[in-house]
Amino acid sequence: MLNSDQTEIDLPPTHSESESVFSDCGGGRGGSTEDAGGVGLCTQSRVAEPGEGVKKDLQHLSREERRRRRRATAKYRTAHATRERIRVEAFNMAFAELRKLLPTLPPDKKLSKIEILRLAICYISYLNHVLDV
Repeated sequence: MLNSDQTEIDLPPTHSESESVFSDCGGGRGGSTEDAGGVGLCTQSRVAEPGEGVKKDLQHLSREERRRRRRATAKYRTAHATRERIRVEAFNMAFAELRKLLPTLPPDKKLSKIEILRLAICYISYLNHVLDV
């Protein structure tokens, strides 16, 4: 609790990223930091926080433009490339598993992905026909 002699400057700052610690001196009580025994830190100019200029630049951009800029960073590109490699590897492993289940002559014949899919369709159709007969 604050007593009558204390001000908000004695408390730890509880400000959001968009406002400065010194933006409201005296807590709206009409006093300045010098009136409260401070060292006169209160000024009309705002103290810029790190990265604030970038945030202001991005605020006026559309959502799509902010997304494009974020995707243009090296960190995002490397993370995306890693995810894509994992996805393609899983995709190729699934085709390899499917390929093992399909009968072909010769059995080790290399097939493209579209050939594997078409052969799988034909093989499933054949198996359905065998079950119906």
